[in-house]
Amino acid sequence: MIKSMTGFGKSVTQLPSKKITIEIKSLNSKSQDLNARIPSFYREKELELRNLVAQKLQRGKIDFSLYVELNGEETSTAINADVVRQYIKQLKAVTPHADDVELLKMAIRLPDALKTEKDEIDEDEYQAILKGVEEALESIDKYRADEGQVLKEDFELRVSNISNYLDEVKKIDPERMEGVRERLNKAVADLKTTVDENRFEQELTYYLEKYDITEEKVRLRNHLEYFSKTLTSPQSNGKKLAFISQEMGREINTIGSKSNYAPMQQVVVRMKDELEKIKEQLLNVL
Repeated sequence: MIKSMTGFGKSVTQLPSKKITIEIKSLNSKSQDLNARIPSFYREKELELRNLVAQKLQRGKIDFSLYVELNGEETSTAINADVVRQYIKQLKAVTPHADDVELLKMAIRLPDALKTEKDEIDEDEYQAILKGVEEALESIDKYRADEGQVLKEDFELRVSNISNYLDEVKKIDPERMEGVRERLNKAVADLKTTVDENRFEQELTYYLEKYDITEEKVRLRNHLEYFSKTLTSPQSNGKKLAFISQEMGREINTIGSKSNYAPMQQVVVRMKDELEKIKEQLLNVL
């Protein structure tokens, strides 16, 4: 089952003294690019949280955000009263007639007026955060799976179209080869000279073999079947599908270069158009 690299997941955990919101967003990328925004209070757990997200999402440009909203009953920042009083005292010495409220406003913005008391992370709180991360990951995974199903249906349509065009190529091919034979015979006749029939047949056979596309048709059909089979595998194989699509393109290009016949080349152009749409969408497959 293929999955998209695009997704969004969110979870909200309500604790007695705070609300913790976790958001995970991902976009397509050739490799994994994880950006984490975590409050400094939880920095010691950042590596563990990053590994948890990275292992689950595997690939993509990922933004992981953890927001904490205090309910007012708890805060890790306190006023450093002694420092503030010293600031006010010094400010009064500079401006004796200044209003005390204005001096307080100035003092509270000066260095060390506020102090942050860092406590150990509560284990129950951290377990709640881990549960929230798991919920957000489940949410984004479902989002990716739903997007992947849409991509799968589009791929199946494109592969079906290429397969139908390949059937057209097979129908046109005998007519094309007969046309090549007739052109060569006419060219020899226009020379108005006698040729060795055996030698001519040998040269004609060699020439026709150069334009033969039997192997390309067989390989392209195999690639189409392999692509469809890979779409239904349990894993999301974006890189594998991309490789198969490259091989499909190789066979289509060879058919086009060998065809030397306008009706067949028109069909090849339509095949290339469908393949380009497949390649474009594959950039977003995990």
